[in-house]
Parts: sequence; C-alpha cells; structure tokens
Amino acid sequence: MENYTKYKLKSSDELTSVLNGRDNLFVIACNKCFKEFETVDEPDCGEFLEFAAEQGKTVTGSAKFDFLCNKMHTERKLQDLIPEGTENVVVISCGLGIQTVADLAGKPVIAASNTLNYRGHHGMALTKKSCDACAQCYLNVTGGVCPIVDCSKSLVNGQCGGAKNGKCEVDPNKDCAWEKIYQRLAKQGRLEEFLNQPVQVRDFSKVNFKVINDYVKSIRDNRLNGYYGGVHPSEHKEFSEHIDLKRFPDPKTVVISMSQHLGAPANPIVQVGDTVKVGQKIAEAAGFISAPVHSSVSGTVVAVEPRMHGTRGSEVMAVVIESDGKNTLHESVQPHKPLDELTPDEIIEIVKEAGIVGMGGAGFPTCVKLKPAKPVDTILLNGCECEPYLTADHKVLLEFADDIIFGLKAILKTTGAGKGIIVIEDNKQDAIELMQEKVADIGNMEVFVARTKYPQGAEKTLIKRVMGRKVPSGGLPADVGVIVDNISTVKAISDAIQKGMPLIERVTTITGEKIKNPGNFIIKIGTSVRDLIDYCGGFTDDDVLVKMGGPMMGFPLNTLDVPMMKGSNGIIAIDTDETKEQPCIKCGRCVDVCPMELSPLYFVKYAKEENWQGMKDMSVMDCVECRCCQYICSSKIPIINSIKAGKNAVRGMK
Repeated sequence: MENYTKYKLKSSDELTSVLNGRDNLFVIACNKCFKEFETVDEPDCGEFLEFAAEQGKTVTGSAKFDFLCNKMHTERKLQDLIPEGTENVVVISCGLGIQTVADLAGKPVIAASNTLNYRGHHGMALTKKSCDACAQCYLNVTGGVCPIVDCSKSLVNGQCGGAKNGKCEVDPNKDCAWEKIYQRLAKQGRLEEFLNQPVQVRDFSKVNFKVINDYVKSIRDNRLNGYYGGVHPSEHKEFSEHIDLKRFPDPKTVVISMSQHLGAPANPIVQVGDTVKVGQKIAEAAGFISAPVHSSVSGTVVAVEPRMHGTRGSEVMAVVIESDGKNTLHESVQPHKPLDELTPDEIIEIVKEAGIVGMGGAGFPTCVKLKPAKPVDTILLNGCECEPYLTADHKVLLEFADDIIFGLKAILKTTGAGKGIIVIEDNKQDAIELMQEKVADIGNMEVFVARTKYPQGAEKTLIKRVMGRKVPSGGLPADVGVIVDNISTVKAISDAIQKGMPLIERVTTITGEKIKNPGNFIIKIGTSVRDLIDYCGGFTDDDVLVKMGGPMMGFPLNTLDVPMMKGSNGIIAIDTDETKEQPCIKCGRCVDVCPMELSPLYFVKYAKEENWQGMKDMSVMDCVECRCCQYICSSKIPIINSIKAGKNAVRGMK
C-alpha cells in the first residue's frame, strides 16, 4: 500500500542552523502514521542522533512515541521522562506533534522536521462509508477526488488555469486536482453532466472562524468528558423508547441454560420426567464464582442435554421444560423478613439462593460482589444503557422505580457503603425526573445525570465519570471504594427479598430497523429468540444481522433457536455490514477512542505474529471489549477478534 508520511527530517543545513548555540538535547520522535503499520523503528530519530553527534552536541536521551499529537497519551508518557540537565527538547514529527510537546515539555522545543503536504484517503479512508466530517462535501460531485484537500488552493469551482504539464503552479510536485477530477469524471461518463450544471459557489473566506473553532473545541470536550475516549454512535432508541412495557406471552417450552453467569456452569438437580414449579431450583451453583438456576415455568422436565448457547455459539448443558400453562409457584417462593430485620449476611444469602447475577451482560454473581474484600463507600447504579437501540433498563427505571430504591437500600445495608448514586444518561429525561423525585427525601441517595457517551456503562468508565477515581490496571472497583450494579440487577434483588422470587424473568428490548414491530417485554428466562422475533412480526427482509445484546458488544446469532438468559437485555435485528477489512493505515483513531487508554492497533499486529508477551506488555487484559476501536477503525479490521485471542493466550501463559 502507499504510505502518506506526514513529515521528513530537515536538511543538514537547516538542522545546523536550528541547533546553532543550543546543546544538551532530549530527542522525541513520532512513529509515522497513515502508513503501512510495521513494528519497526522509523529511521529519522537515528539519523538525527548521528547528525547531533557529528556536530558535537550532547544528547541527554531519546524516546519514540506513537501518535505524538495525542495529548492525553503524550502527557502521561512525558511524566518524569526528560532527564535533568536537558536544556532543549528536539521533536521529530509533523506540526501537530511539535505543538503538543511544546505545550507539555516546559522547555524550549526545537522542530527538527518539516510537515509534508498530506494527500491520501479522505473521510472514512478505505471504507465505502461516506464522510460527514466537513459538511460541505464535494466528493459525489467531483468523482471522489476532494478539491478542498487535493487542490493546493482548495478551489471548488474548477481549474485556476495555472497548471502546467498537469502539475500545480503552487506546488510543482503536486498533480493538479482539477485535471484529476476531469479525468475521473470522463471515465465515469459524467464530465458533460458536470460541466453543464450551475456553478455552486461556496465562499470559504466568509466562514465564521469562531463558529468552527467552537465546534472543534466542543467535539474535543465531548471526547474527554468524564473519561478519555469513547464514541457516540447513532442511538436508534426511537424504535422502542416510546413503547410501553408489557409481559410477553408465556412460552410453551423453555430451554434454561446452565451457563448464564460468569464462572462455572450450574449443576442440574432435576431429571427427565420431574415436575417443577415456578421459582423452583433446578440447578446448584458449582463453585464460589457460580450461581444456581431456577425454573421460570411450571411443568415437566423433558430433557437435560446440551443445547445451543446464544453468546458462546456452541452447545451448553440445559434443562428443557414443557410448561403446563398454570404458572404454579413453588413453596419456597415466600417473602422474607422486612429489610430492617435482615442482617447483611442474610441479604447476601437471599441474593445467592435467588441466582442473581449482573444483568447488564457480564453475568458476575451478585452475592460475590456484595461482599468485597475491601471497604466501599459508594454504590453506583448503572442506568446509563449506553448501547444503541436498547431501551430495557430505561423501562425498568420508569416501571419499577420503587423496587430500584428498595434494592439500593438493601445493597447499602449489606456493604456498609454510605452513599448510593443512580447514574442515568441525559437521553432519558423522564427517568431522570422520576428517580430524582423518588430520592429527594432520602439523604444517602442521589441521581447523577451523565452526558450520553459510549461506553459509559462499563464499570471503570462509570467510576471515572462519576467519582473521578481510576481503577488500577488489573484491579476491581472495590479497590477504589466502589461497587457498580445494573438497574435490572437491583430490581431482581428487590424481588428476591420482598417476594421471595428468584431471578426467572427480565425486561428485554426487541428492536432494530429490520424488526416489523419492536417492543419492550418482560420475558421468562429460557424463552426462544425465534418466538420473540415471530411475536414482533418477524423481519422486514432477509438481509438482516441478528444480535443478542446491543450493536457494540452484542453477540451475532447464527440461529434463532437459542434461549434468552439472565443477561439478555435485548435482541436487535439490523442491517448487515458490507464493509471489507483493509490493511491498517495507522491512522490512530483506535487510540483516540479507547476508554482504557490502550493502543488497539498493536493487538492486531501482535496477534498475527502470535506475540502474546507483547500483547500482555501492552495491557491487553485491561481491555473491556467495548468495540470502540473496531467501530471507529478506518480499515474495518475486526480488532476484537485479535484482542480475545490475545487474552486467551495470556491467560494460558505460565
């Protein structure tokens, strides 16, 4: 592939001039971007060090960074890096990197390189997705050649008449953009059509600089709001956010997986032919990190066998129950003592026996989370629901506000935390107002309104956003005095205490542009995805991608014959992705948006090389698999596949 290098080292004469009278140099070089991604050193730094030695200059040290213009990363890397005795910092990068270091170094900065005119892929680079960056796009009109970027004069109304032999009069090394446009349009058979259309004059001299500057600043502020990185995909909540919650018709048969939680699958304790009731335990937890499983219907066990699992893509042991339609409650489903009379240990035991796990997707057993190894002072309830399309937690907030308050009180009592904070994104104003009303007279509870951004609901980003605390690498929320629980999980705790009902149902969204009749439903665990889709009218057409969960972190389903689980907050049916993977061009977008401040492009490179130690050294285990990197990737590389492979390999390392 062609490289679009952004800078080159100054000539010897220029370097001699800029170094005149300056010594004790620390050299910082940027590894070039927008080029074929190779894990090899760029030569420019070495060339400069040789030149400095020839000039008799003292070099106190050197460093090479990726994406020097990324201020957040560069600021962190520069801490305590520049040795004592350094008088000048030499920077080898494009102008953006030089400006960044000049703002941070606290010492005189010398530019040892010249920025080059950048020409290459524009907009979304190598993909078929259209660019919406400048809002004044001419690419459709001009056959895909950008007159703003490719023309040295940024002419939008045709040739200036100053080209000679196809080269620009301003930059003789540059092709005339408009001659390229005419040639492209002629090949497309559109030249005559273009020449005959009215001139579309756009006077860029009248662009309001302040408006543009404020816009750019707001974009940057959004990116750094609360925590580094993140993205704001199109929300698509409009498909289902206005639809009232209702109970889904009872299924005739449920397939209840033994693996609905993080950790060891539960062990079945029923056999074929057994009669079971609603809320009856049908499987025991198989270890400390495990959870029991209960029947969501009354009826007869017709199979105990492996069945397809929605998120694993393989078969997992399941109990299949044919419903008798009576929903007869098991004798164990009885309300417990009032909350005031329950001890923390009793609450934990209730939560454990109810099989409650994290219902935001991860499925971590809640009883373990409620007994942290370190003291905690704050409970965060995650009501962000930052994934596009999904509106299940939104409906839980609106329909079960009192249960949420009760569940939060139970968690505060169990953990000894002094404060509970309900975090809701600002795109759920009705839920915000309702919950603010509910906590108004409760001294140790409050509502935190967070600006909508993905992945706000991830534990570590939520803690950083609300508390300003950073969970250490490899650490847990309790390490910074916090526990995070999902809204639906807390509602389940309320059900377990007040009704004695284990986790046998949940609120789920069935939505997407390919669903005929989207909706929000209370569904029984074990209900078939196919039944849900059929009830919603099926698909609008056959060109559809179905995911369990949201579009960012959800799991593609190869078959609809899989059961809903405790963590199944949604089924979405959306357009298939037609983009094709291209080579990495080292654009750095994945680094810009990674909320864990990692460098995802290296994970792809190292996975191909099976350099698992390299992935470990680059902190792959800190990745939360939010897919921001994959979402923003210009080359549409399936980065998460490499990350998962790396994590598995690192776990297997001795």
